[in-house]
Amino acid sequence: MLLLTDWVLELLSMERTPFCAYTISALLLALLALLFRTLLQLGRSWHRYYVTCQRLRCFPEPPRRNWLLGHLGTVGVMSRGGEKGFIPGEEGLSLVSQTVATFSQAFVTWMGPFLPVLCLVHPDFLKPITTASVAIAPKDYLFYGFLKPWLGDGLLLSNGPKWVRHRRMLTPAFHFDILKPYVKIFSQSTDIMHAKWRQLVASGSTSLDMFGQISLMALDSLQKCVFGYNSNCQETPSDYIAAILELSSLVVRRQHRLLLHCDFLYRLSPDGRRFRRACDTVHRFTADVVQRRHQALSRLGREAWLKSKQGRTVDFIDILLLAKDEDGQDLSDEDIAAEADTFMFEGHDTTASGLSWVLYNLACHPEYQERCREEIKDLMRDKESEEVEWEDLSQMPFSTMCIKESLRLHPPVTAVSRRCTEDIKLPDGRVLPKGL
Repeated sequence: MLLLTDWVLELLSMERTPFCAYTISALLLALLALLFRTLLQLGRSWHRYYVTCQRLRCFPEPPRRNWLLGHLGTVGVMSRGGEKGFIPGEEGLSLVSQTVATFSQAFVTWMGPFLPVLCLVHPDFLKPITTASVAIAPKDYLFYGFLKPWLGDGLLLSNGPKWVRHRRMLTPAFHFDILKPYVKIFSQSTDIMHAKWRQLVASGSTSLDMFGQISLMALDSLQKCVFGYNSNCQETPSDYIAAILELSSLVVRRQHRLLLHCDFLYRLSPDGRRFRRACDTVHRFTADVVQRRHQALSRLGREAWLKSKQGRTVDFIDILLLAKDEDGQDLSDEDIAAEADTFMFEGHDTTASGLSWVLYNLACHPEYQERCREEIKDLMRDKESEEVEWEDLSQMPFSTMCIKESLRLHPPVTAVSRRCTEDIKLPDGRVLPKGL
């Protein structure tokens, strides 16, 4: 160490005084300690990686593209886990279907050389994960973290006690008495979409972007049900709706670009700047609605405000404002905004995907499509109203079966990402290693 200290002093052209010698020696010792600690951490990480590789050898894996890229782009997967971690379009879905058909229980994919993902396919293999506590199988932040700046800490992204508290407080929002009046809103929004389709047919158009049209219809319905606000977004442009659609697209684009998984690089990228602008648009709209409802509640008082809502559809925001936990505590404005933004995202995306697949599958089976059409005609034949009402939903058994079968074949959420904190034993005796 003394020789090294003398060499540094000579290199820096410093006089060899006791103070300088002690200072340089201390700095060198700190540097060596930091280097030793870094090497120790690298050694531990490499050991964990080696152990994980050995434990994953009992699971099959598709042929890799190469050592560096792993399975990127070969099994329909472009990024690590998540609800939309697949190559978009027909090619990606075809690759996923082929892989799942070949490996019907579980298989391993590698996102690059060091990131393994264990994909569980069969329900018996999924059950230990889906029934495990949130402490054992929490959400994987690598994917869900991309949504955090947009959705905050709502039900989709929260964990532990906060998730339990919010889930309990939001349960009344899904009661039948709350949902029944929404059927009329759904019918009105669907009528607008049908009118647009009839205009396209009358103009001689032979094709349309059905998913885009259904997404707008779903967002139109949700905006009325969540905020009690009619933006006419199916007929006129809406900055708020455009921002939600852009955010949904940007999140998927980010998954497909591994370099942009780094928050620092993403903030500097054009997509990152677009993401921030769209987030600002969505958050301003939500905050404005929440603030105005809060002011109305404070001005009228809880009882008078509730009385003013009688005979009217209760909005999701109203339910959030009135929700209280077992200690009588309200949700904060930040929590209300996060749950509203989460509801808008999850509600429109999954609904549009599910409905698009239902229509696609019916188009592939014209005989079933005709049976559904005849069932609805029979149901509506003797009705005074031309709209489907809540009570009518239970009188459509064949249509309901077709919808459920479509959801089974093509679930709107294609994958759910979890990272286990403990080893989990699978039905055949194999073990899902901790950390995957």
